[in-house]
Amino acid sequence: MVNRLSFIDSFKLNFIDASRWQYILTGLRNTLVISLFAVIVGVVLGFLVAIIRSTHDKTGKLKLLNLVAKVYLTVVRGTPVMVQLLIVYYVIFAAVDINKVLVAILAFGINSGAYVAEIVRSGIMSIDQGQFEAGRSLGLNYRQTMVSIIMPQAFKNILPALANEFIVLLKETSISGYIGLTDLTRGGDIIRSQTYSALLPLVGVAVIYLIMVCFLSYLVGKLERRLRRNER
Repeated sequence: MVNRLSFIDSFKLNFIDASRWQYILTGLRNTLVISLFAVIVGVVLGFLVAIIRSTHDKTGKLKLLNLVAKVYLTVVRGTPVMVQLLIVYYVIFAAVDINKVLVAILAFGINSGAYVAEIVRSGIMSIDQGQFEAGRSLGLNYRQTMVSIIMPQAFKNILPALANEFIVLLKETSISGYIGLTDLTRGGDIIRSQTYSALLPLVGVAVIYLIMVCFLSYLVGKLERRLRRNER
């Protein structure tokens, strides 16, 4: 009975008193907003880079753009995302009064774009060369063949991997607090600093992340099963 009352008192102290639950709610909202828009930025950027890289690999064209794309991929994938976030906020936008959520969206979107680019490029390159030749035999040029024949097949193959990238990105946003942004992790840390109780705030944050990841994993699994049924 004592332990139960102790837990209730601790829960009340960490989440009810002074409406501290609002830190969690605000952090959760920022985390979801950052994740959603960063994925959009990453997908758009990733598709552009993947098309440039695959076009160069297949036709030998776009050499300069391919070089820029390779530098981008090397730098972004070769440095920690936390360092990239700090550079974007404290260096690139140091003299600009900019919303921290927007900074996080840009930083995580640019980072995600590099990984999406390789996912998409692998999907394009996995399509049999005969599909390109079939498109050409129908009188389609390279762009028309890519849009009408190659990309739909590639997108279907990489959709589960793209969904997993969203899950990874959701967890990566937990470092947003390094630029003073109240994300979900930062919200729990603020509560901990006020109540001097680490267990419930941090476990609460971990449980919320776990629920979101499990839900997204369920959706990804459902998507993969549907795609497998369609292939039959």
